[in-house]
Amino acid sequence: MNALPARIEVETPRASVAGCAHCGAPVPADLGRFCCTGCEGAAALISGLGLDAFYRRREAIADLRPVPLPPVDFSARAVPLRDGAEHRLELMVAGLTCGACVWLVEQALAMEPDVLRARASLTARRLTLTWRGPASRAEDLIGIVARLGFRVAPWSAACLRATEDAEEKALTRALGLAAFGVSNVMMLSVAVWVGSDMGEATRALMHWLAALIAMPVVLVAGMPFYRSALSALRAGRLNMDMAVSLGVLATTAMSLSEALRNGPFTWFDGATALLALLLAGRLLDRAARRRARQACAELLALQTAEVTRLAPDGTAQRIGAEHIRPGERLLVAPGERLALDGALEEGEALLDTAATTGESLPRNFTRGEALPAGAVNLGAALIQRVTAAASEGSLAAVSRLLERAEQSRGRYVSIADRAARIYVPVAHVVALMTFLGWWLGVGLSWQEALVPAVAALIVTCPCGLAIAVPAVQVVSVGALFRRGVLVGSPTALERLAACDVAVLDKTGTLTTGRPELLPDPARPEGVLEAAAALAASSRHPLARALVAACKTPVQAAEGVVEIPGAGLRREGALLGSAAFCGVPATAEAGPSLWYRAGAAAEPVAFRFVDPLRPDAAEAVAALRKLGLEVELLSGDAPSAVAQAAGALGIDHWRAGVTPADKAARIEELRAQGRRPLMLGDGINDAAALALAHASASPAGSTDLAQAAADLVLRAEGLSALPAAIATARRAQSLARQNIGFSLTYNAVAVPMAVLGFVTPLLAAVVMASSSLIVILNSLRAGRDA
Repeated sequence: MNALPARIEVETPRASVAGCAHCGAPVPADLGRFCCTGCEGAAALISGLGLDAFYRRREAIADLRPVPLPPVDFSARAVPLRDGAEHRLELMVAGLTCGACVWLVEQALAMEPDVLRARASLTARRLTLTWRGPASRAEDLIGIVARLGFRVAPWSAACLRATEDAEEKALTRALGLAAFGVSNVMMLSVAVWVGSDMGEATRALMHWLAALIAMPVVLVAGMPFYRSALSALRAGRLNMDMAVSLGVLATTAMSLSEALRNGPFTWFDGATALLALLLAGRLLDRAARRRARQACAELLALQTAEVTRLAPDGTAQRIGAEHIRPGERLLVAPGERLALDGALEEGEALLDTAATTGESLPRNFTRGEALPAGAVNLGAALIQRVTAAASEGSLAAVSRLLERAEQSRGRYVSIADRAARIYVPVAHVVALMTFLGWWLGVGLSWQEALVPAVAALIVTCPCGLAIAVPAVQVVSVGALFRRGVLVGSPTALERLAACDVAVLDKTGTLTTGRPELLPDPARPEGVLEAAAALAASSRHPLARALVAACKTPVQAAEGVVEIPGAGLRREGALLGSAAFCGVPATAEAGPSLWYRAGAAAEPVAFRFVDPLRPDAAEAVAALRKLGLEVELLSGDAPSAVAQAAGALGIDHWRAGVTPADKAARIEELRAQGRRPLMLGDGINDAAALALAHASASPAGSTDLAQAAADLVLRAEGLSALPAAIATARRAQSLARQNIGFSLTYNAVAVPMAVLGFVTPLLAAVVMASSSLIVILNSLRAGRDA
């Protein structure tokens, strides 16, 4: 057996204690390495499985004390597969804090010989477990997870919606406290700065009032940064929060020292202001990541919608979709969206599948045909026999693609983080060497040597570097918002600026998604109004377009009978497909409706087109001008896609593609080293939107597409997309300028501070000036955006 992990040393004000070797909880030194027998057993289990690397991999010390299983029959919730030979279970796992936790859970379960698949999602806190054997095996497998210290519960959409967001609440409280502190401390500091004739007693009073306000603010509001810095140290790495924490604490310490000796100035205002600015940026980042996670929530909400189940005796019962099993029969009312995959039990059905397949026109389904989840029933009520449970169907597959894509996108490293990896350790080493040089080399006392060291630390405090990218992003996002573009990801602009190929959807993206009647000078007078009177009784998109084409209000005719998938009949008048009106199929070209006033009357054709958006051609040309190649992927018919591609001058296009095909094309482009930009509006585009290097959805998109996209074009039209790319590229250029200036400023100011020519006061002024220059430069991002 491998050796158990060493205890974690923790310093407390009361006594020297050690952190539990497993969960990190404080343990008195005389009690050994573990806080309880449960943690000792968990560590022994990890060591026995040969997974000791967990303690080196984890980025944070989480509360992993083993807990008993909840009083839930997990075996009853296992989904049978392959006629019961295999089972699968979805679980909610609390306590997953980093990639090491995910690795530990997956590896511990994978070592069980009957486990076929164990996949944990850090984002959704969900564990998918598949094993070979009876359902009763679930209790044993879940017991392994619980013994490791992770709390387990059955998965449901409510779990995702109710997942606690303690971090966001803590950030909000910290920001409120920091804002209160900086406003009050700044008022006192200004009085000291301008009060050149202020007496020493009054100045001392101002210093101590500022300290009284700032000290609790710095200690409490800075906790998110301090915890992050401490976790990074325990994981053996440095991050930007380490530099921020040291800079804030050092500035506060020097200010307190100046208050004690009643020096001319303190810098409590700088410490509290830095905290307020960085907390505001972090809260915005957290909100953006929460919005990104809503994509899975949208799908899960659809999967947990109520459906009408038909019992064998024909009685109907409303029940959650997650409780439906394959083989059960559902009643789908007119206008209702299908929540599950299934097959048409009897008769015919007319479904709008634009959101799921991208087809611009509704499709006719006959008995036995597969009905896709997410489609809308445009005809009469239908009976559907379910072929896949909610966790097994097409919507669940898209949800899994979204989770995988979000985790892949989460590995994207921003330009500021890349700079911090180099900058932070260098800044710390410079401050330490300054202190040691003046103390041991020159022979000053440690108190005197601390002054130039703190000055160097204040000079190198990454205020400018920390706001170099966020300041540009705030200005750019505000400018895009004024153009009707919402930016939903903190790294969206960085990724958008790097895109080199645009992959576009057709229906509802390049086109309006609303059929329009083509003019026909040969159409007899009054026929349009007569046909529209029948069409007013139908929800079919072509029927609605026919009504909308009338210049006068349309009164719906009485006694109209709708034949699903065929057309409308009123006495001898017919409106519908060519076959329904007795017209040979060869006479029909493109989307059309036919009207026959009677058996002896000549049929009249109404032809429709899904028009391109007015600015589609201009937007495609602008994308090419920005250096992006353009591709068109659509689930629509080849003729419609070819016509749109020809009108827009797009050479590379594919028709009849499925959601999986779109996602595969995005992955293919990324494997080639390309950085694709995906533009789509439907459920069928969601996976591709999430997998793309950057993504956008136009106005009128489905909620799922908007949740999966980085940018949402709220204004009608596509012209805002090329403008957003230009703004993103300008923002990246300015961000690099800001970072370059911050590094240049440090290259000049740091040697001056190391040599003792810069006092802490001057260091604070220079630091604030550099931040001001960065902010002023960032304001340029809003010009012409």
